[in-house]
Amino acid sequence: MRLISRTSITWRLTGLFVIASSTVLLALGFVIGSSVDKHFELLDMEVLDGKMELTRHAMRMVKSQDDLDHLDQHFGDALIGHHGLEVMVVDANQSIIFATPNARFAPGTVIDSARRGPGVSSLWKLEPETYRVIAAELDTSLPRYRATEDLNLGAFRKVFVAIAVDTAPHHVFMGAFMKTLWFFVAGAAALTGILGWIAVRSVLAPLRAMREQAKDVTALQLSHRLAVDTVPYEMAQLAQSLNEMLERLEVAFRRLSDFSSDIAHELRTPLSNLLTQTQVALSRARCADEYRGILESNAEELEHMARMISDMLLLAKAENDFVVPNREIANLGEEVQTLFDYYEAVAEEKGLQLLRAGEGRVSADRLMLRRAIGNLLSNAVRHAAPNSAVRVNIDVNADGVSVAVENTGDAIAPEHLERVFDRFFRVDPSRQRSTEGTGLGLAIAKSIVIAHGGTIAARSAGNFTTFTMTLPRNVNQDCPR
Repeated sequence: MRLISRTSITWRLTGLFVIASSTVLLALGFVIGSSVDKHFELLDMEVLDGKMELTRHAMRMVKSQDDLDHLDQHFGDALIGHHGLEVMVVDANQSIIFATPNARFAPGTVIDSARRGPGVSSLWKLEPETYRVIAAELDTSLPRYRATEDLNLGAFRKVFVAIAVDTAPHHVFMGAFMKTLWFFVAGAAALTGILGWIAVRSVLAPLRAMREQAKDVTALQLSHRLAVDTVPYEMAQLAQSLNEMLERLEVAFRRLSDFSSDIAHELRTPLSNLLTQTQVALSRARCADEYRGILESNAEELEHMARMISDMLLLAKAENDFVVPNREIANLGEEVQTLFDYYEAVAEEKGLQLLRAGEGRVSADRLMLRRAIGNLLSNAVRHAAPNSAVRVNIDVNADGVSVAVENTGDAIAPEHLERVFDRFFRVDPSRQRSTEGTGLGLAIAKSIVIAHGGTIAARSAGNFTTFTMTLPRNVNQDCPR
């Protein structure tokens, strides 16, 4: 089985062509051979039936001993030109009345065959010849006398006739025919194999071209695609599937590359700070308070790195079909109010008002949902203008339940709106890393919303920026309101 599975398609199809063509030719040869053999039998029977009628007529003309004596000459004249045709006439006493030179049949066999199956052909083998024979019981006009020599009127002598034709010419023809057939089948199989191999090679040429194109696909050239329009329909489907696979690989590889680049870039600054502070601390002896200050600074950087790594792990799960683990009925108004209490101190420092409007309930993981709303609220508080308001509007509509977080501040350029949910993306590239966040808040919010089957979008017009997340309700109507 392993050998068959490793055999090339070209050779397997070529072998199938050879087997199929040989089988068809052999079957055709068998049919033709059977038809020819049947035709020979019909020809023999035509000759045998004709000579049997001739013999029957001749025997009816025998009315005296003199006619019987001239029977040899009569049959000899009738059989002129019929080579291979043998006749034997015997009476009931197994006495041979007439026989051709090669008619070496046993009289008893002639009588038995005539009585058992008159007019039915059979094959008799007399080495080295084989004959097709018909036998019959015939009446004559010759009276049969009793021992008292009184004439018994109305009684006629019975004779038994066997007429045979040599089948050797037929066997010679069939032997030559079968020999020719075998040579023809062998030649046809070889020719079919060659033509089949050429045809299969031609048909599979697009597949070899696809293989050559696939060799150009590397980790540095995942954008290469296989040609679809220049290959047959069946291979076009394969090429399309491979192109879709390459597209998924390209997206995954780009995502992995971006992930590696982003995390390397983001971890470089805190690691550099930790290394610098540690080297400075070790450059000379210091008092306990100085060491404590350095350790506190290092702990702050380490906490920032720990949050970043935790957030990256969450995003990695979300990008690999992360499933919401625990769903329950969550009251969005209560969740937003809880977050207001958490951010109240930060809002007071900037003179911000936290305002909420509307109510809504969804089926979701409560902690994950709180984190998504919290990330949007944290982003709004961080970028809101001092002494302004941050509003959270909850609305229930046909599409589901939407939560819109709005703040007043600098507008986001339209070309940046589609990228604000990317990892580590900042509207101002020159802006230094803030210790307040890891640059992953909006990306995490998006992954949580998508995991719940919802959508998230951002819009910015004038001084107002709004992030809106929409979640399906999925609330059982039997749940208490």
